[in-house]
Amino acid sequence: MALQLAARGRARSLVALAPAGGWADGDESYRQLLAFQTTLHQLVKGTAPHAEAILSKREGRRRATQFLTTNYEHIPTELLAHQMVGVAACKWTGRLIEQTLRDGWSLEAEKIDCPVRVVWGTADRLLPWPSAAARYRHDWLPRADWVELDGVGHCPQLDVPLETAELVLGFTGGV
Repeated sequence: MALQLAARGRARSLVALAPAGGWADGDESYRQLLAFQTTLHQLVKGTAPHAEAILSKREGRRRATQFLTTNYEHIPTELLAHQMVGVAACKWTGRLIEQTLRDGWSLEAEKIDCPVRVVWGTADRLLPWPSAAARYRHDWLPRADWVELDGVGHCPQLDVPLETAELVLGFTGGV
């Protein structure tokens, strides 16, 4: 979303955290991810009413974060419960996935005229580094500032929140 807004001139600077859509032309692996996300959304919808009970146990917190983070012990249970309920309540997930399967990914990257930093965890299980970033790195955003976080998962803001905040503020100047 942020990259699309930047392409419309709606950003002074941009930090993107593992943005989807960067697979190389012809790489159809994104279809597997979208199928997985459809299944995951259905599972979360079924378990969200029991979020607090599930997340009260270490194993429940690990399972709830296994595709998002490598480090999860520091994440407050309340935040994870809020996230689970929010995912379950998202009524546009199916439509977004259908549209992406129909239309694919596109970005008018040549229209992005602001500084861009892309942050990606090398242990991302949803969008594997570097294959899921190929088009961003080579075609769309080759001059972006690329930051790889060793051993970090898909959501660095959850995995290493202080380091992620420093990467954002250090690039945007707090703007």
